[in-house]
This record gives sequence, C-alpha cells and structure tokens, in this order.
Amino acid sequence: MAEDWQAGGFGLYLHWPFCQAKCPYCDFNSHVSREIDQDRWQRAYLAELDRHAALVPGRVLTSVFFGGGTPSLMQPELVSAILERIRLHWPWANDMEVTLEANPGSVEAGRFRGYREAGVNRISMGVQALNDDDLRRLGRIHTVAEALAAFDIARDTFERVSFDLIYARQGQSLEDWRAELGRALSLAVDHLSLYQLTIEDGTAFGDRYKAGKLRDLPDDDLSADLYALTQEMAGAAGFESYEVSNLARPGAESRHNRVYWRYGDYVGIGPDAHGRLTLDGQRYATEAWRMPTRWLEAAETGSAETIRTPLAGPEQASEYLLMGLRLTEGIDMARYRALAGEPIPVTTLKHLSDIGMIAVDGDGLRVTTDGRMVLNAIIAELMPG
Repeated sequence: MAEDWQAGGFGLYLHWPFCQAKCPYCDFNSHVSREIDQDRWQRAYLAELDRHAALVPGRVLTSVFFGGGTPSLMQPELVSAILERIRLHWPWANDMEVTLEANPGSVEAGRFRGYREAGVNRISMGVQALNDDDLRRLGRIHTVAEALAAFDIARDTFERVSFDLIYARQGQSLEDWRAELGRALSLAVDHLSLYQLTIEDGTAFGDRYKAGKLRDLPDDDLSADLYALTQEMAGAAGFESYEVSNLARPGAESRHNRVYWRYGDYVGIGPDAHGRLTLDGQRYATEAWRMPTRWLEAAETGSAETIRTPLAGPEQASEYLLMGLRLTEGIDMARYRALAGEPIPVTTLKHLSDIGMIAVDGDGLRVTTDGRMVLNAIIAELMPG
C-alpha cells in the first residue's frame, strides 16, 4: 500500500547559512562571516547525508534545492561533493531538478560553469527589484546593472533560470510596478517568483515598522490591485500562476517546491533546516540546530537534528490543507479525509463556494482567483477545530 508522502514525492533541501550582508526584510537563518572553512562544512554535510540515507534508503529523489543564505558563495567543489554523495545514496528521477539559489553580487561565470558540471541544472536568482533606489532600501548589495549581467551569465549557462522580485514596496505605485514587471517578463526564461513585501518580526524592517519609521507601504486596496495586475500581465506573457507567488511557463514549475505544496517527504540538512519524513509508517517533523557553529559541531559528532516530532493524522491534514491550497490545482479531499479521519464540513464548503471563494469538483478543492486574495482567511475557515 502506498504511503501518503508518495502523492507529493521526495526531495532534499540543503541550507547554506552564509551571506555577504543581511537584508533588512529577511527572517531566514542567514549570517555574515568572513571566515568559512568550506572543507569542514563539506565533511559535516556529507555526514548528515549519510545519516539521513540510513533512515530513508532507496527512495527515488525528485529534487535537490540549495537554499540560504547565499549558496552561490559555495565553492563548486563543495557542491559537486554533496551531489556525488546524494547520487550514491538515492536513485534520481528521470526529470531530476537540482536548484541553487544565487545573489547577483556573487555570480561569476567560472563558478556557474562549475555548478553546472557538478550537476546543478536550475538557478534561482534573488534580483528583488529592477530599480537601484529600491535595491538600496531593501539592503541589496547589487545594482540593476549587476543583476542583469548576472542573469545573462545564468541564462548562458543553464536552460532553467528563475528569479525573484519583491513588490508592494515603499512608495511603489501601480504604474511603477506595471513598468517593472513588464521589464521582468521580457527577461524571464521560464519561471518567476513574485512576492509581496511582508514585514516580519525580528527583522530590521520589523523594528523600523514598530518604531513608526517605515512609511509609504501600500494599503490593502493597492496591494490587492498590485496582485491582480501581476496575474493579468504574467498570464498575457504566457506565464501560468500555478501557486500564489510563483509563475511559470507550462512545464517549468518548480519541482522542488511542489514537493512541499503537494505534501511530500523531504530531507532537511543544514542549520535550522526543517524536514518531513515518514519512518515505519509515521510522519515526523524534523528540525536541526539553528546556529551554524552549533550545527557544525553536532553534525561532526553524530547528529545535527534537535527535534523529531511525530505528527498525528489531523496535524498532517492541517499541513496538507495549508500547503496544498496555495497551488492553483488545489487539494484532493479524499486524501484529506484519510489523514484527518473526517471530512471538511459540507456546510463550510457550501458557504465558501456560494460566495465564490472556492471551487469543488468531486473530491477536488481549489481556491478561486478571488479567493486567493484572502487565502489565509479561507484556510482558517477550512481548518479543523
């Protein structure tokens, strides 16, 4: 009998925690360090790969994602050693996707050729803005000219290239975004991630916002208009919005992120990396040490995992709902029932359907275009309890 995770596939996330500078909006586990012993980190990563392979041997791997931080600061030899060890442990899917995140300021043609030779076949680049003033406000260390030069290197080296932009920025008007998005769509190869700026606690922007020093952010109405314009322009350019913040040409969707959104299993390796692993029929949430030095020491001495929490069926159902409804394709309610032990109440489904927020087709449940504007509220209504 197939296990639930197989409906989403199996992936591996590897976290590189180092950056050249810390962006004020970023709440990821990233650190600035002048001295990085990449040989030591290689030994630690390989040890953690060996440990996880003993837990889940023989599974067909769908994707590997090098995230961060700034993985394009990794030496190609380190990336190559990691991928060689991954190949040793798990068979690869025929359409295997190996993505590496890059920041434009750290892109070098020689290094990118090294990544390609190591087995990376997709680049995700953090451009974030096509406006130098806004790049400075976002704390980015690259200029638009550097971003475009880095993008050209990536496009010349890899067939699959994605890049990120942040919108709903300070003082940004609808017409500003129309011009910037039009330029981005003319550059894009096959995939775009377009995120509205969010102010997170524990970030420099979060502190400024609490102090009343972060002004001119779009209100809810303008944010909604910016989102609607994004969908309209991307669709006209041949990009399908397959997830709330991700758009792709047909067939170029991120296979790795689909493992998350379709609620598959994934190994998480690196400082503060999270995972979901099914062991002997029980799905667990895993978490590693957060601080790089602590993680490194733990990986060298046995295990960098700090938490392995068994997830009950209703908890898994909630996670499946939370992740799956981000996708345009939605979720399978039969799968939800099997996890939760009970269906989503018919009265809730009818109410949300009647007001145009969701569409139900047999066991298929998806959020409509209007519903995606208030996705969090819809998920809250559908959540059990």
